[in-house]
Amino acid sequence: MIPLLLFFLNGKSQYKQFKISAKGDTINIVDKKGLKQGKWVTSVPEVRGEPGYDEEGVYKNDKKEGPWRKYTSTGDIIAMENYRFGGKDGPQQYFSFLGQIEREEEWHSYDPNSPYDTIPVYGVGSDEILKYKIVKAQQYSVPDGEWKYYDDQSGNVIKTEKYYRGLLLKDDDSKSATDSALAANNAAAAIKDTSKVKPPEVLEYEKKLSKKKRAALSRSGETSL
Repeated sequence: MIPLLLFFLNGKSQYKQFKISAKGDTINIVDKKGLKQGKWVTSVPEVRGEPGYDEEGVYKNDKKEGPWRKYTSTGDIIAMENYRFGGKDGPQQYFSFLGQIEREEEWHSYDPNSPYDTIPVYGVGSDEILKYKIVKAQQYSVPDGEWKYYDDQSGNVIKTEKYYRGLLLKDDDSKSATDSALAANNAAAAIKDTSKVKPPEVLEYEKKLSKKKRAALSRSGETSL
């Protein structure tokens, strides 16, 4: 019994704080670095007339990861969300306090550790996508995909919207956005592997010498121009 207790205490010593659930599970862990880890169950109080709720899911290095669920104070589910890199990603579902589905959303999250990403550049005073540019990625998420809104009485779809990387698309925007996205993604893929990017010195050297000249220099043993 004593060795088991020592193992339990040593296991918990790696945490700055934690809780034990009614089922005996270790939850709401904060590690020694102050980062949230593992399963969390929290209660959000009522704010400015908005009803409070309980939520549960998993943290990975202080970021929400995977499925998260929200419940009313009486245990009725009001949201089923999915996260990646701390941002919403993939399908999300939201329900009324009576249990009727209200809307379904699609989101896209960006990896903050990915060196580059592509974003749309909009026209001034319009929603038209003029071009795409490659930028260093940051941690955030945007609407991306189909959103559906439901009638809370019949359950029928009453409205549908389509987004691309945060931009609400019109019907005639879909094809052009898809075509532009493919071109932008191909350009991003070409530079994502930074290990294959040649140093500026090498690029400058290659500008001055053709392959034939470089080969000749290599055979003769010369090292300068």
